[in-house]
Amino acid sequence: MSAPDRYAVIGHPVSHSRSPFIHERFAKQTSQKLQYTTIDATPARFATVVTEFFAGGGKGLNVTVPHKQAAVALAQDLTPRAARAGAVNTLSLREDGSLVGDNTDGAGLARDLLNNLGITIAGRSVLLLGAGGAARGVVAPLLGLKPRELTIANRTPAKAVELARLFADMGDVRGCGYPGLRNEPKDLVINATAASLKQQLPPLPPGIVDTRSVCYDMAYGREDTVFLRWAQERGCTRTAMGLGMLVEQAAESFFGWRGIRPDTASVLAALKVELARES
Repeated sequence: MSAPDRYAVIGHPVSHSRSPFIHERFAKQTSQKLQYTTIDATPARFATVVTEFFAGGGKGLNVTVPHKQAAVALAQDLTPRAARAGAVNTLSLREDGSLVGDNTDGAGLARDLLNNLGITIAGRSVLLLGAGGAARGVVAPLLGLKPRELTIANRTPAKAVELARLFADMGDVRGCGYPGLRNEPKDLVINATAASLKQQLPPLPPGIVDTRSVCYDMAYGREDTVFLRWAQERGCTRTAMGLGMLVEQAAESFFGWRGIRPDTASVLAALKVELARES
């Protein structure tokens, strides 16, 4: 009897990840024989650990904070969306031993916003918090949904300005530091920073959300994140964590690895039940 194909999610920290829960259910649902685990690797050890994983027979890796930009250098080839983003969240081993890097984050976010949550992006004002690997993967898909404007805000303004410049051909997009944000409500505010993982909040002006805003945190947990609670305290009545994005981007990775697209609705429902049970 052959051993199951090995997959994992690699990050630092990574113990909180729900990716094993998701991929185990995808495998059972589609009758795929695989094993999926977590790997914690510091930035200094990242390249070595990835090399060892694939040399030891691993078939694919999901890449999470803080390694998404570092993963670009480890892939011999990039999909067009990973190349455009300059960030990789999925590594796959080809038969010739080379690695291909993909980025499924943007597809996952778009499907969650549009299909799961029914949020309209076209013609709306969107604010994206952060300019790191998580943000880079979603800028092109967001602009592809034709918002009226997309603002990227970051603690280091130059990074936000540069990220906006890279995608200026796709629509009305600008970058700035948090003090440069206009104190007026946005239709959709997406937190792509890692602040929520540390129970922290970016330095946001209070007027960027109101009762009509939708606030979305790409992070997730058993309870609402610090960012979502902040938004609710300022009148925002519609908030969501990135559970749907997590499941949708995982399904996109699974499809790339196994050639089968799993049903996401049942797995998202199971994940919500699991989190509710734990809390």
